[in-house]
Amino acid sequence: MTLPRLLVLSLGGTITMVRDSSGGIAPKLGAAELVASVPALAEVARIEARSPFRLPSPSITMANLLEVARILNDAFSSADPEGSFDGAVVIQGTDTIEESAFFLDLLVAGDKPVIVTGAMRGAEAPGADGPANLLSAVRLAASEQARGLGALVVLNYDIHAARFVQKSHTALPSSFESPMIGPIGLVAEGRPRFFARVERRPCLPVPASPPPPIALLKIPMGFDGRLLSALPGLGYAGLVIESMGAGHVPAEVAPMLGEIAARMPVVLASRAMTGPVFTSTYGYPGGEIDLISRGLIASGELSGLKARLLLGLCLGSGADASSVPLAFAPYQ
Repeated sequence: MTLPRLLVLSLGGTITMVRDSSGGIAPKLGAAELVASVPALAEVARIEARSPFRLPSPSITMANLLEVARILNDAFSSADPEGSFDGAVVIQGTDTIEESAFFLDLLVAGDKPVIVTGAMRGAEAPGADGPANLLSAVRLAASEQARGLGALVVLNYDIHAARFVQKSHTALPSSFESPMIGPIGLVAEGRPRFFARVERRPCLPVPASPPPPIALLKIPMGFDGRLLSALPGLGYAGLVIESMGAGHVPAEVAPMLGEIAARMPVVLASRAMTGPVFTSTYGYPGGEIDLISRGLIASGELSGLKARLLLGLCLGSGADASSVPLAFAPYQ
């Protein structure tokens, strides 16, 4: 039986880090070294390993991820004599996995699996989790069951859908959760086991250049709005508000947001860890009915981090402000 052909891309991150002259750890290992360190991978798939970047995840940019999306789309449609790839694994640092996975979910079309993984412990640490996570990711990318689900994240054996996964702890190997629905499966006894399947949301075209800058602002109790008055002059193309509860802000802030929404798209997300933004329950000044009437767009089930990515890609693909609500409609 011919094994599946997989592309493994390493962007860097803790999984690639070893100690350097700083006294701490830094990205050093490449994709080929990571693959070679897990011999069992050869029993699962035929792997081509590449290292487009060697970055800590806080330094990954949208330009980097656009290049990754192009590599993956080309790999899945290639006329390579060996055949196109059957799936892919993207390795990176955990700090921004929830954003990168959703970014790729939006831009990599088709049914072939894209699995994002990393590690909470460096390569030289006792109990390093990188090899187990990489093996789980390859097993998942090679499986027929993972097809059609978009980008997935696997760490600590849990399988998460890209649009729900969040990093919830700074240290634990079990730091990734999907509070809205929970993990959709796990890798156990050497194979993926799915408990649920999520419906794929529409993909967007890969823009020629990075998305325009989108501001992300969390609203605390007592927020006076003085930051809002500066935003239109700072070059942002849009704004995402992480509001209180189901989509609420102080009453005096609502008119300020309405003024900004008349000049650029403003998306209303929640600072709560999970749950949809409401659209038709709270009618008081600063409630979601008031804010939507002023032109704000509800993010639905998307966190502020992920709403920012969708808004940026929507505007970067050439859509005008009137098209933004259509991009968010599938997430309501």
